Amino acid sequence: MEPIAAIATGHSPTAIGIVRLSGEGCFDACDRVFRAANGKPFRDQEPRKMMFGEMLDSQGRVIDRGLAVRFPGPHSYTGEDSAEFHCHGSPVVLRELLHALFAAGVRQARAGEFTRRAFLNGRLDLTQAEAVIDLIDAETASAARNAAAQLDGGLRRVLEPIQDALLDVTSRFYAVVDYPDEDIEDIRPEQVSQALDRSAAALDRLLATCQRGKVLKSGVRTAIVGRPNAGKSSLLNALAGYDRAIVTDIPGTTRDTVEESVLCGGVLLRLTDTAGIRDTEDTVEQLGVARSRQAAEAADLVLAVVDGSVPMTEEDLAVLRLAAKAPRWIAVFSKCDLWDTKARSVGVIGRKGAPAASVSLSAVTGEGLDQLEAAVAELFPAGEPSDAGSLLTDQRQEEAARRARDAIHRAKEALDAGLTPDAILTDAEEALDALGELTGRTAREEIVSRIFSRFCVGK
Repeated sequence: MEPIAAIATGHSPTAIGIVRLSGEGCFDACDRVFRAANGKPFRDQEPRKMMFGEMLDSQGRVIDRGLAVRFPGPHSYTGEDSAEFHCHGSPVVLRELLHALFAAGVRQARAGEFTRRAFLNGRLDLTQAEAVIDLIDAETASAARNAAAQLDGGLRRVLEPIQDALLDVTSRFYAVVDYPDEDIEDIRPEQVSQALDRSAAALDRLLATCQRGKVLKSGVRTAIVGRPNAGKSSLLNALAGYDRAIVTDIPGTTRDTVEESVLCGGVLLRLTDTAGIRDTEDTVEQLGVARSRQAAEAADLVLAVVDGSVPMTEEDLAVLRLAAKAPRWIAVFSKCDLWDTKARSVGVIGRKGAPAASVSLSAVTGEGLDQLEAAVAELFPAGEPSDAGSLLTDQRQEEAARRARDAIHRAKEALDAGLTPDAILTDAEEALDALGELTGRTAREEIVSRIFSRFCVGK
């Protein structure tokens, strides 16, 4: 493929900047913009070893001194001849070096083109390519570990036995159907049935990881709700570690939603602090209350804050009833430094709508925040270390795995019903196509393009 180049370290001043290249003829272009201190041509330099030298602009003038390294294909990230320049991170230096490469016949790389070439050249499958952008975007250590393990082929290793089993099933049926006169061992329905059952069970286990994978990748939509002055904004500030929301003694200070992402119990929470929920004649505050209710209804987790320093009010009960409609919710009794909240109870909600946990805390002193972190961690467990890399982390992966699982179920039903082999083959091959779409073997061009459109230029 034609040589491409891009700045891989962004466009802000940094200590070190990197320009990367890939493609046929990129070593010749490197010779025109880099003069090695050892005097050897770029192509003759030792592979995968940094060399010191001078970076040259399009006129052959020295613009920087730094390091360069070459990666001969196919043993490179893209599978092609590749190279990198490591120089000072001045945007001017990086741009001049890039323009010199353009003058040498290299073109600007498009977004994600390096990783796309790695996929097209068989260096990565589609799940590994998606793991690259997940690793770049990771906001928690758990998300980074999962992406790194998936980049190492963790998900592919889960899928390969399923694909092999389905290929064995389809090949057996094809052999019998296409060569009826040959001495081929008869198909044993019980063996095929067991293979289909094992494949469906493996996909069921994989699909069961979807929720955990989405939490790792995207975090948990969390709404903080309560009546005015219950301590919602103080809780947001305590979790964020700085004064993100305005806190006053005046009821109704928060009139719009305030958003912040925080780590709580190792879980990434996409927090939304909402306006205090109460009946009000103030038109603006009414809009805020309406948004509070909407945030609670859309949340995966609701933190229902009750002022524990005063007796519970009807407004508090209304907040708890609203929180009980959420998939998960935690009752948070605030201001425990002012009142003994340990005797507080939310039994009025009833067993069906009971909270996942009830904690007492003080956003001022920090007392009880560890209990909240423990409750959140229990609701969204990280799983075992061995699970890393084998989680489905986005909707595309989930849909493909679900279609494969459903097709296998149909093949099993056709087998149990005694239908002809072609009926079983149709569903088994549909399952293989869906798995191939997941890994990239049979993915359509628009799917591949949509995935790589998420990448930045230089990756």
